Amino acid sequence: MKKRIGITLGDPAGIGPEISIKALAKPELYDRCHPLLIGDKSVIEFYLAKHPELDLKVNVIENPQDGLYEYGTIDLVDCGIVKMDHLQIGEVSVMAGDAAFQYVKKVIELALDKKIDATVTNPLNKEAINAAGHHYAGHTEIYADLTDTEKYTMMLADGNLRVVHISTHVSLREACERATKERVLDVIRIADKACKDLGIENPRIAVAGLNPHCGENGLFGTEEIEHINPAVETAKAEGINAFGSLPADTLFSKANGGMYDIVVAMYHDQGHIPLKLLGFVYDRETASWKAVQGVNITLGLPIIRTSVDHGTAFDQAGKWTASELSLENAIDYAIRLAENA
Repeated sequence: MKKRIGITLGDPAGIGPEISIKALAKPELYDRCHPLLIGDKSVIEFYLAKHPELDLKVNVIENPQDGLYEYGTIDLVDCGIVKMDHLQIGEVSVMAGDAAFQYVKKVIELALDKKIDATVTNPLNKEAINAAGHHYAGHTEIYADLTDTEKYTMMLADGNLRVVHISTHVSLREACERATKERVLDVIRIADKACKDLGIENPRIAVAGLNPHCGENGLFGTEEIEHINPAVETAKAEGINAFGSLPADTLFSKANGGMYDIVVAMYHDQGHIPLKLLGFVYDRETASWKAVQGVNITLGLPIIRTSVDHGTAFDQAGKWTASELSLENAIDYAIRLAENA
């Protein structure tokens, strides 16, 4: 039976609406799942009116079981928030920030109620949601709060490279303080389960060092000696196939080449930079992005959540040039996780 996948529209002033429509305009998607969009009818109809060649219609429903889930129809839970005559495409606004938050809240409720099998999120703008009174650092924190989850982490994936994080949206100083034995061990365990959920029988988990050269036996820092290495040893004793700590400057190339199945990164940029170097391709001649791909998955939740690995791209919004590839990859991961759940 095909899995029902809830897809949020993201910030309606960003590229979420157009990449959602582009993905839903492909018949092969309906061969693999039942996609359900959570957003605003006003926004979708605005873009469909600009692109009549797509020949798509909107089917507004309240209960996911009432969807048609057939090519040519966009099944939509209409949140009724956005007034198009007040929406400034490509700009931060309270209305758009509130809408983006409410879409996420709704899709989480549907997943917790078992009305959908997985959730996929389009990008929101952190400034906009906070201006609207929703004080979160991003999607990950919203999901953790609304599902009462304490132990969770972000996983980024592109091709053979998968990365999970000890910390994400905190200062570098605070990130160092968060690299404790307890947290590192929790993330190793979460990474092991995530790989097994993806069908990897005995995942090889590489754990990065925090300091240059893993601290050189205490010369450049002691976090590896005091926290990271003991966490790896405890994981090994539990039967987890963990390696580390390993120097981050060479680790990601090895993982991308297939030596490891997943990398535990110590902080945001340590994990994000190598993955986005692979997935984000900028073309000098056209002064534009040739590819913006990669998937963001929140691990440790009681529900499945995957996401695009890029922002709202306000500079591209409304131009119909944004690529839907990252969203398609996120939907693919959601389907795989739901099928293995």
